[in-house]
Amino acid sequence: MHDLVTLGEVLLRLAIPSPTRFETARHLDLQIGGAEANVAAACARLGLSAAWISALPANPWGERIRRELVGHGVDCGHVRMTEGARVGVYFLEYGVPPRPVRVLYDRRDSAFARLTVAQVDWEPVRRARLVHLTGITPALGESAGALVQRALSEAATVSFDVNYRATLWPPQAARAFLEPVLPRLRYLFVGQAEAHTLFGLSGAPEQTLDALARLAPKATISLQQGEEGSTVLYGGRLVRPRRRPAVQVVDPIGAGDAYAAGFLWAVLRGRDLQDAVDAATAVAALKCSTWGDIALISPQDVADVLAGGPDVRR
Repeated sequence: MHDLVTLGEVLLRLAIPSPTRFETARHLDLQIGGAEANVAAACARLGLSAAWISALPANPWGERIRRELVGHGVDCGHVRMTEGARVGVYFLEYGVPPRPVRVLYDRRDSAFARLTVAQVDWEPVRRARLVHLTGITPALGESAGALVQRALSEAATVSFDVNYRATLWPPQAARAFLEPVLPRLRYLFVGQAEAHTLFGLSGAPEQTLDALARLAPKATISLQQGEEGSTVLYGGRLVRPRRRPAVQVVDPIGAGDAYAAGFLWAVLRGRDLQDAVDAATAVAALKCSTWGDIALISPQDVADVLAGGPDVRR
């Protein structure tokens, strides 16, 4: 039995460091990234038993991705290596305000896009303490959506991060997928902007959470509010971080995944809701301070942030 099982795609991440733009770039920084694998890797680094279910090409890129995730402690024994397939890629341009961060995807006909329900061993999903899924996977197409539906039917306890991507599907399609899923969830992570885009919710966080609770009545719901932090609702109780660490943002990509990982790590260790919110906030802050999609953290890092220091460790 694993503490956490995730299912989704990993892409090669090719980043253009700021202030260079796509049209002038001469060098690309290579990392890997995928929302579900980011969560699995962070949870594994924090000490949980985590597995990732996916497909990769049977070539050196696929082997590199698998080795890197195994190096973080993730069980990749249920990753299918596919002959004649490719790995998806995303290109990242870091903007300096007022320019935004821009992302371009090239993932058509990837190994994961070819993965079918029949090719997956669902036993780890059935036995997992918690299965974590995101809204990115069902947006990738009919086959990927079928994988998520099967995972939802097999899992005993489900965590779901909305992770809406406007380039993958329109709001109406995302909402149509989510509405029957929400009542089945134990944990729900959603951004304030996503709540507005998909469900037309606005106003104070308390109002948004109250409306979301009617859609997902069994879930602990975490509303991400960007620089304002987060507000979490469960059983009528609202919880916010005790403190928000000061952060020098090196790379914001993956911060939401890091938050989910910190939260799930805490609850799977039996910590209460306040501790889970504080841990999630700390892990997200730590992620923003490092380069790459995956939070390169340890339990001691989290403990240091929660304790307010130290500034220098000797």
